[in-house]
Amino acid sequence: MLLNTRLFGVAATIVLHAAFTVQSFIVQPAINQNGRTRTTSSGSVSFRSEGKMVHSAFPSSSSALKATPNGNEVDAEFLGLGLGGAGMMNMLWSLAMGKKCVGVEMRGDPFLLIHWNIRADFYHQLGMIDEQMLKRYGKEGVPRRANGKLFKLAECFHSPKTCAGYVVADEVIDGHDKIHHIAGTILHYEFIDDRYRNGKPHRSVSVLKPPKIPKKPDPKAIQSTVREVLEGPSVFQTEANNVLILLRRYLEAVEEMDMERGLEVPRVRLFKRHRVKQEDGFAKDESGRVTKVEIEEVEELDYKGKLIRVPTPGGDVTIKGPELCVIAQGVNSCDAAQLGFTKRDVVVDHNDGHGPTVAQADYLAGFIDVLVDGRIRRRIASTFDKNGKEYWTRQIAVGHENDPQVGWILVQVPDYMTFCPIEAGTVDKSVKHDSPEYFAASQKLVYDFYIQETAKILEVPEEQLKGCRMAYGPKIFSLVERMGDDPRIAQNVIVAGDSFGNGHFLTSGGAMTGMVGHSMSVMKFWKSKDEEGVDLEDAFTRLSKDVKQGTQDWLDLSAKEFSSSTPVNFGIERINQVFEHSHVVDSERAESIDASRRMRHELAVQDPTDWRRPFFRNGKVLTAELTTPQEDNKPREGNSPQRRKSVKRWLKRMLA
Repeated sequence: MLLNTRLFGVAATIVLHAAFTVQSFIVQPAINQNGRTRTTSSGSVSFRSEGKMVHSAFPSSSSALKATPNGNEVDAEFLGLGLGGAGMMNMLWSLAMGKKCVGVEMRGDPFLLIHWNIRADFYHQLGMIDEQMLKRYGKEGVPRRANGKLFKLAECFHSPKTCAGYVVADEVIDGHDKIHHIAGTILHYEFIDDRYRNGKPHRSVSVLKPPKIPKKPDPKAIQSTVREVLEGPSVFQTEANNVLILLRRYLEAVEEMDMERGLEVPRVRLFKRHRVKQEDGFAKDESGRVTKVEIEEVEELDYKGKLIRVPTPGGDVTIKGPELCVIAQGVNSCDAAQLGFTKRDVVVDHNDGHGPTVAQADYLAGFIDVLVDGRIRRRIASTFDKNGKEYWTRQIAVGHENDPQVGWILVQVPDYMTFCPIEAGTVDKSVKHDSPEYFAASQKLVYDFYIQETAKILEVPEEQLKGCRMAYGPKIFSLVERMGDDPRIAQNVIVAGDSFGNGHFLTSGGAMTGMVGHSMSVMKFWKSKDEEGVDLEDAFTRLSKDVKQGTQDWLDLSAKEFSSSTPVNFGIERINQVFEHSHVVDSERAESIDASRRMRHELAVQDPTDWRRPFFRNGKVLTAELTTPQEDNKPREGNSPQRRKSVKRWLKRMLA
């Protein structure tokens, strides 16, 4: 069976249901008296399955344990729990500042195939890390690519000597692909305003000049605060997976070269299939400082359509004495929770008469093979409930320069919409909610709505889009702004990135807040302590304050995405141009429903492992360039009675 590897990332592990599925496994390991998974003397793991003990042999396969000097113990000055974008940038900055770094990640290689809009500050930071590595370690201390050239992060990400297009990150990094760099540039900024005016359909289209592309990294151009970063425009676009692979390969290369040189303590140690032991992984001293962290190797299995992880005997490691530990593991961090960290919903008063409400919005995400190209196109439109009340919904289309297989489209679901086929009239009222008929009809409503809204923002006929290949989605997920109270959860432990707080993704702010803002705070922590003579406690206080302020900046800006028309990731200059052209003001607010009163009571959280268990919709790749939206185009209408009848006919044919 051949798979289109670009859809999943070369380094990602593709889990196919037909390949390796544990059918009789339940996620209930046998527990010994100490609360641990029971390990047999033969090196297998025992699990209880249907009332019987099942022994499964999972010997440790970790190459990370090789060349560990003191048995299974390693020393760390910096410990990063989570090797996503924020975690790896924290690690790179710590490495560039001369620290011995250990990183822990349980998911193996990156596999996140969403597309990021990236501010120029990230490119400038990569260049600054390249400079600092050369300055501190010299050429002999900087890793080389497979083609023998010095490994420069910024050069692989973007260079005037190469071009954008379809890329495999590892091919660019190794030098096998001599033509391309990883990132694409944004060539088109477009904003469509299809909201009703004075009770009538109205359209305003703003086509804006794209930002200037930096010719080379400039550390002086890095903004000093997250707010300044996010108020600037997005300049680059790229698959998140490619950026993550770039950062990961650099860290791996440093680790490999140090081991080959026989260094007793390598500058970098990576444990890529490990996690902190879930019950007693952290040990503290009397002052509250984490003195050691116990991690265990895990094996990932597909159990009846769900990925589960089980401990591997012989894969335990003790990490001793981190001077600084940063947890950045995504929105939900078990390790942070183990240390007592909690987050609260963020409430926002939109000045719309409803008072403070939980900042929440529901979206459908899909990855469709359409040439969106180097473009950010945003659309806001009016939609009406059955009582005629107006709501605003948003869509965004993100592509990649010169790559026709990248159409990352997100469409907002109106607050009042439920995707209930009984309410839509596509199934009889007697149909049970847990029946295949109900589920199929609901999925059909989701798909049709997604295609309908995607057609509006791309201005491509629906029938054409239905014939396009989709590698992901449409998947519905609910976005809620949440934030912790204090990033410092132990004397030497900081929570950062999405783990500390998350805002609205349409700002493209999550990755930038963690990878640019929080990572710079880590760099400043080391600099203040080591070079400026700042007291350790004061340095931690400043780091905690900077991380919290960075997240607060993001949440303050992204709050506008829940109710106003502001396209935050366009940057302040282009936002003002949009307002000037469309004659709207930022104070206008949409109707919204408090999260506690929404009609969709429970939504499945977006599961990142879906990228590794794909569901294909076969079809063609649309390579025709999108046309520039025009103001004389009439806003497209929404669902009609004819559409509901067609869904009902389709359902009868499918179930026949």
